[in-house]
Amino acid sequence: MKGQEEVVKEVLDYIEKNLEKEINLDNISKNIGYSKFYLNRIFTTHTGITMYKYLQNRRLTVAAEKLVKTDKPITQIAYEAGYDTQQSFSFAFKQMYLYPPKIYRDIGVFMPKQNRISMCCLYISNYKFLARIKEIAA
Repeated sequence: MKGQEEVVKEVLDYIEKNLEKEINLDNISKNIGYSKFYLNRIFTTHTGITMYKYLQNRRLTVAAEKLVKTDKPITQIAYEAGYDTQQSFSFAFKQMYLYPPKIYRDIGVFMPKQNRISMCCLYISNYKFLARIKEIAA
């Protein structure tokens, strides 16, 4: 049986490889071989964010980069980010980046909001955090 960290890494890899494809929690759980409830619980425990929110944030971050670095139409970027309409994309984008996609493109500065989570760094930071908590508690 795989350890939880290994399973979370598989989920992260699967999400990253399929960002521009039509994926959801059911697809992820079917591909990884665990229930979506179990996967979401261990994913959230190890990363601090739900699988759905991570997927959404990663897609919006990639979309923000495309807005600044390409001339693709906003509707195409919205579709590639997994949104059915430009309006729903614009609403989600503005919630994350505080500007609508057109204005963000005009500003021309890409600021990633959700980088890919690296499990190796996560363990180190969690270890330091837990060590500090134990130190304070003692």
